[in-house]
Amino acid sequence: MDPSKQETNQKKASKPMAKKETQEFQFVVYNTMTQQKEVFNPKTPGKVRMYVCGVTAYDFSHLGHARAAVSFDVLYRYLKHLGYEVTYVRNFTDVDDKIIRRANETGEDPISLSDRYCKEYNIDMSDLQCLSPTHEPRVSDHMEQIKDMITQIINKNFGYVVEGDVFFAADKFSNYGKLSGQKLENNRAGERVAVDSRKRNPSDFALWKAAKPGEPSWDSPWGPGRPGWHIECSAMSAHYLSFKFDIHGGGLDLIFPHHENEIAQSCAACEESDVSYWMHNGHVTNNNEKMSKSLGNFFTIRQITERYHPLALRYFLINAHYRSPLNYSVVQLEGASDAVFYIYQTLKDCQDALLQLQEEMPNDGKPARITPDSKECISKLRNEFQVKMSDDLSTSLILTGAFLEALKLVNNLLTMLKKKQQKQQRLLVIQSLKEIQNEVTKVLDVLGLQPPCSYNEVLLQLKEKALTRAGLVEDDVIRLIKERAEVRRNKDFLKSDQMRAHLQAKGIALMDVGTETIWRPCVPVQQDSEIVPSEGQKVPPKPESA
Repeated sequence: MDPSKQETNQKKASKPMAKKETQEFQFVVYNTMTQQKEVFNPKTPGKVRMYVCGVTAYDFSHLGHARAAVSFDVLYRYLKHLGYEVTYVRNFTDVDDKIIRRANETGEDPISLSDRYCKEYNIDMSDLQCLSPTHEPRVSDHMEQIKDMITQIINKNFGYVVEGDVFFAADKFSNYGKLSGQKLENNRAGERVAVDSRKRNPSDFALWKAAKPGEPSWDSPWGPGRPGWHIECSAMSAHYLSFKFDIHGGGLDLIFPHHENEIAQSCAACEESDVSYWMHNGHVTNNNEKMSKSLGNFFTIRQITERYHPLALRYFLINAHYRSPLNYSVVQLEGASDAVFYIYQTLKDCQDALLQLQEEMPNDGKPARITPDSKECISKLRNEFQVKMSDDLSTSLILTGAFLEALKLVNNLLTMLKKKQQKQQRLLVIQSLKEIQNEVTKVLDVLGLQPPCSYNEVLLQLKEKALTRAGLVEDDVIRLIKERAEVRRNKDFLKSDQMRAHLQAKGIALMDVGTETIWRPCVPVQQDSEIVPSEGQKVPPKPESA
């Protein structure tokens, strides 16, 4: 981004909104370049071009990768919801030192190994309900574009060749550090920057690496070799989106040196290079330390989805603002799982009721008449969703408040249907249920939380995951329910409560419904050693939040 454009954006962002009402209809994003929120205005009206740095594919992806993918998937979905035509590019790095090292360890071809993990990554993304980007370029398929850009950089005296290697002369780019605020000399501390005495300046970084024995290589004007890390994203973003596009995203750790170097390369190759908004998601931490493969403190997506439903993981990831740190916590994952079970159980109950009452619903094409409470609920949900999402994707604030109030009202309306009512009032309740359900599912769809299968299927899947975490199978629970029923018949209520508490500590809640006992997942509860008999006390109702 050139200085004049940056200054314009700063002025534009600093202007106060004329009216609160107009703010609700303006999408505001935080721009890392200007370090403030700005009203989103794409370069071409109605169209958005977005590039997000993807993974280096040499292993199964971890929770940090999931957070980046889900964060920008929500952005992608919301932009589409706003009516934009979005071109979304997310790359795969399939040529890299880490890939080569792993391939040497396993005896595989590096490109084949990386291809395998690219496919595994896409399986994880599908499980997390991340929409496929418009383009998913790989480095190995874009060597010509990379070599062409390096040639442009050399021709403009920003690059130099040493024994088949090509380096970027960082000190020749006067605006180096404008994104991160880092000083030029700090570049040597970058994660993937090797110490090389042949550099003119220690801050210079590789554009092209000369071939080494046992490594994949491609022919080039400077001899056989392969690209440096940073050049790939500059070349591929320019190829698919041009040198001028709207959004460049990635994890917070990519600001320096990767994105800083991207800016330098792209501006060196094309003076008119310009990205309007730089957006970055926060780290996932484990015991408040950044989760990463290099530190060995990470959990893969697969490790988590073996025990928790992918939709529970997605809920966990968006239940914090995308820019904030997110600390890995089993307690929070349990809460997320409980929250999505409540959402889908409520919607299933609503859907089942509406299906049974289909014949009572009018089919005259007239607008549905609903209760005043329902009208107010829908209006509040729409407004809150719009205001929070337009404020830099504040997803964590959407899953509370009006959203939970809407689910609570659905349950209240379902209870009303069980009572005797006049025909007109009953019709109001039925139509209210339908309208609230429609509004809730719209919110879930934009957040990527609308399940791909029936509510019944996803509830069964959530129950299966709960059994896995409890170390049980459903037959175990059924057997314990039968044993408890016998204990209750013998009026041994203390033992009955102890049996219930035992299961609740494992994340299995028993619910006495009339003469029947059913079970559902719950957040594991640590029970007191002594349990007071409470046969008259029913199991608490379904929670309204995690």
